[in-house]
Amino acid sequence: MNNINGGGGRRGGLSSVDFYRRVPRDLTEATTLGAIMSLCAMGVMAVLFLSETAAFARTNMSTSITLDENTQPQIRLNFNITMKDLHCDYVSVDVWDALGTNRQNVTKNVEKWQLDEDGKRRIFSGRNREIRQVRHEEHEESLEELHKDGAYVETLTKENFDDFLANNEMAFVDMFAPWCVWCQRLAPTWEKFAQEVDANKMPIGVGSVDCVDQADLCRQQKVMAFPTLRWYHNKQAISPDYKMDRTVQALMGFAKRKLEMDEKFKEWESKAQNVDEETRENKRQLYQQHRAEHPSCQVSGFLMVNRVPGNFHIEAKSVNHNLNSAMTNLTHVVNHLSFGEPVDELDRKTKRILKQVPQEHQQFAPMDGTEYLTTEYHQAYHHYIKVVSTHLSMGSSDTNAMVAYQFLEQSQIVYYDPENVPEARFSYDLSPMAVVVQKEGRKWYDYLTSLCAIIGGTFTTLGLIDATLYKVFKPKKL
Repeated sequence: MNNINGGGGRRGGLSSVDFYRRVPRDLTEATTLGAIMSLCAMGVMAVLFLSETAAFARTNMSTSITLDENTQPQIRLNFNITMKDLHCDYVSVDVWDALGTNRQNVTKNVEKWQLDEDGKRRIFSGRNREIRQVRHEEHEESLEELHKDGAYVETLTKENFDDFLANNEMAFVDMFAPWCVWCQRLAPTWEKFAQEVDANKMPIGVGSVDCVDQADLCRQQKVMAFPTLRWYHNKQAISPDYKMDRTVQALMGFAKRKLEMDEKFKEWESKAQNVDEETRENKRQLYQQHRAEHPSCQVSGFLMVNRVPGNFHIEAKSVNHNLNSAMTNLTHVVNHLSFGEPVDELDRKTKRILKQVPQEHQQFAPMDGTEYLTTEYHQAYHHYIKVVSTHLSMGSSDTNAMVAYQFLEQSQIVYYDPENVPEARFSYDLSPMAVVVQKEGRKWYDYLTSLCAIIGGTFTTLGLIDATLYKVFKPKKL
């Protein structure tokens, strides 16, 4: 009869390769030391099993560097920057790169907001909108010819400026620089406008200030661009400055509207009874069309730039003015600056991936919320940015992967010559290398191999220790 030990002649060959030969129970001996070693073996196996299982369940974050294989010719640059002392009318975003791209005053995908003194958005200054060029008037007579019978425009200096405003309830003043092309074109028109005001006996003082000769006066009046045409009422500057066409007809129309509104206010004031001073002042500003302007502008949007070294810069520039470089303050706050598609942290996929990525690998917008303050004339901050493509892989499927761009930046103050207008420059360079951040876990077969090694190794090691101790402590035969 066949059995497990023999299996007949047919199993004789198979039994010869048995690695697990059975030792008859009668030939084994149970000892107290063996029991203790067995309990130790089970304890060690249990601890190592739990440790190995915990290590298998844990994942590690690994980083590596590889060549960036991104073949897209352009990359998106997102920005939101507040210019703290620059009017939106003078904010220009320009782009330059090593391929020869040179785009001036980019307006596509760019919007501007005029801010109040609290930094809150007040006036929308346009999106994708080009600044309109004002119309100038050509005259047959030169300025010298118009001055043959005397000048109607009063030349103002630091000494007589306050007296001029005191003697004229309403005044219109041209603040210019002799080298300014727009000022030169305006000069004959301004003289003819003064003649028309005199001919129509309008109660308006018309004056002009040479800001090269009277630099301190113009600095006191915060003249940022030439020409600046400013209306004064009762010695107070009325904002905003005149920015419409520079023709005699347009200037006369503006002056007449100011006179009409003043008459309406005086008529209202004569009828108003028991009105408190605050209401009276609000009504006066309404009729004077006075809207206090704070020279702060938030410019935001995105640019599609080539994947080559380049820069974008924010500069004080105007198609209708020459800028006063001495009064150009480019103090700014970087509210946001990043590269690539915006990282939407509210997106479920993005939240799931970023939650697993260490913070040191999330330098997508390190400049956010930083203020760059300039305290002297003719200076501005330049920023140097190194952009690195970062591939985040938190699993084997595409739903657990995304591409983002980290960058490092260095900023320093650059000083300009007095005749040059400063610019806030952001120079960028894309690294040819990419950082790969991925989550790694142990393979199942690695885990099983480790478990087998723990069981076999522990059993064998403690077996050897048990045999050695048994020989040492075994009673010797007499």
